[in-house]
This record gives sequence, structure tokens and C-alpha cells, in this order.
Amino acid sequence: MEIKRSGSQPSGKGLEEYFTGEVRIDPLNSPPEPSRVVMALVTFEPGARTAWHTHPLGQTLIVTAGRGWVQREGGQIEEIHQGDVVWFSPGEKHWHGATATTAMSHIAVQEKDNGSPVDWMEQVTDDQYSHQEKRERWAL
Repeated sequence: MEIKRSGSQPSGKGLEEYFTGEVRIDPLNSPPEPSRVVMALVTFEPGARTAWHTHPLGQTLIVTAGRGWVQREGGQIEEIHQGDVVWFSPGEKHWHGATATTAMSHIAVQEKDNGSPVDWMEQVTDDQYSHQEKRERWAL
């Protein structure tokens, strides 16, 4: 048995290579092999988001606070809230992050395949991201 005490692992900043805006990553669990699961609490400040990416074995997001957006390639941007659970299938290209005005935190759960839980791709452009913001303004 191993207990990871709250605050015992340092927070990290989301790398600019993989994120846009202010993102904090708090590791939760990454047990040794043969386990493949990796979990982190990720907090996105308003306007922050991931780059496009996939997960070889899929990903589950559990929204713990705030309001955010998720999008899979070819799909509409969907709003997510505290308590929502999102599943991305293995290899499904997607991004996720905060809305333009509200921060969002989620627990990300994914498994490693050949040592990696994620394959990073290009950044989500400001035009792609602001499409949802414009849609919300038109609805008012």
C-alpha cells in the first residue's frame, strides 16, 4: 500500500508546447509497473486549453470545478460543468480547457501504452477556440 499525502507532490506548470494560457498540473497518482494508469488534477485559468491530442488507451475527465469546453475533431465544442464525466475513445483527437471567462478543473485519468499516456499534436488556434465564445455572445 502507498498513500500519497495531499500536498506531498509539487504542482507543475503546463508546458507552452502542449497548452495555451495558464495551466497548473497537480499529479495525483502514477504507480509503478505493471500498472499503466496516470492521474492528475489539471486547472485551466480562463482562456487556457490543451493542444490537440490523442490517448492510445483513451481518457476520462472528471470535472471538479468551474466551466469548460471540450471538442473532438470534427465535432461541436461542448460545455462541461462540475460533476460531468467525459470519455474520449482511444486515438480520438480532441482538446479541452476553460471557457473564455471561467476557470475549470478536472481530474484526468489515462493509461500509458509503451510508456506514454498521450500523443500531442498542433495547438488549438485562437480562431478555433474563439468560435465557441462568439457563439455564446450571439445567443445573448
